[in-house]
Amino acid sequence: MTLKKSVSVFGVTGSIGASTVDILKSHADKYSLEAVTAHRNVKALAKAAIELDAKCAVIGDPDYYQELCDALSDTAIEVAAGENALVEAAQRPSDIVIAAIVGAAGLKPTLAAIRRGARVGLANKETLVCAGALMTAEIAKHGATLIPVDSEHSAIFQVLEERAENRIDRILLTASGGPFREWALKDMKTVTRAQALAHPNWEMGAKISIDSATMMNKGLELIEAWHLFPVAEKQIEIVVHPQSVVHSMVEYSDGSVLAQLGSPDMRTPIAYALSWPDRIKVDAPRLDFATIGGLNFEAPDTHRFPALRLARQALQEGGTLPTVLNAANEIAVEAFLEDRIGFLDIAHTVEKVMTRLGSDALTSLEQVFETDAMVRRETSACLASA
Repeated sequence: MTLKKSVSVFGVTGSIGASTVDILKSHADKYSLEAVTAHRNVKALAKAAIELDAKCAVIGDPDYYQELCDALSDTAIEVAAGENALVEAAQRPSDIVIAAIVGAAGLKPTLAAIRRGARVGLANKETLVCAGALMTAEIAKHGATLIPVDSEHSAIFQVLEERAENRIDRILLTASGGPFREWALKDMKTVTRAQALAHPNWEMGAKISIDSATMMNKGLELIEAWHLFPVAEKQIEIVVHPQSVVHSMVEYSDGSVLAQLGSPDMRTPIAYALSWPDRIKVDAPRLDFATIGGLNFEAPDTHRFPALRLARQALQEGGTLPTVLNAANEIAVEAFLEDRIGFLDIAHTVEKVMTRLGSDALTSLEQVFETDAMVRRETSACLASA
């Protein structure tokens, strides 16, 4: 009899976490749950912990600790709260960690899982954006395995041939273009929160939906791809593909282009991260090519979507600038979601902060945390004085 693999899910109440729970429930014979975490959603956290018989549940915000204790009082599930508890949960002996905490908040627990040599299904792109070279060094040092969960990076991972370093011409990251792909710049000035959250293809959380609308999400994925795969910055291109059927492509030196296709359903890349190097059954919609009829591709417009330009600039200059880009964006997106700034002000704010702070050499993970905190303060001050 095959032993079950134990799994910890960080960010279990978000869209990635919910999809992971769905897969674990469908394959209860293959997986058991070690730990689950959430930021403040006690109800959904407790429900997932109970349904999957987790050993431990952690709420990130300590103010919700007692509420979680009450929700799990009739169970044997361990309860904890706070940033240190998240790190301790990542240190628990699960075989696989799905790292799906949104934003830079996911960096410390992801690092803790890497340092004990776990397999990490990475859905938190900010980890590599903020500290890519440092994180990959930790992965090599501790013998951890990193499996990308973003649909685009999972696609590349699936079609990347072994020892392909000298045979790759290009990596092509596909992007849906978001809800404003065809909007004129003048019309984008009046974009509302509801419009920006209405992604045409994917069901995602609020922050990622806004990033998709500004195309910052694709910019962050550009930086992540450079850290994940053996290519130069200039070999990574972004192409808009409105149908979200081709999830990304690799072009080889002989002209062959290998692509991974599938319905826009995050359960597919999550399942691959859980089952790699094998595959498991996922009840995702199957593609009907006759119904699809055609697939369209176009170049992205960096004038209307300057986040793409800013992300490439951050990657080219390196150092702490990707951390500046990410932290400034998180604060600007939060301000937009709270109706304090306009849609176009998100990228404008990020660029303003990047210009003001510039980049320093990145030498330690502690520096990443210090830079992240400083940028958040600077961005908030910038917004307050606008």
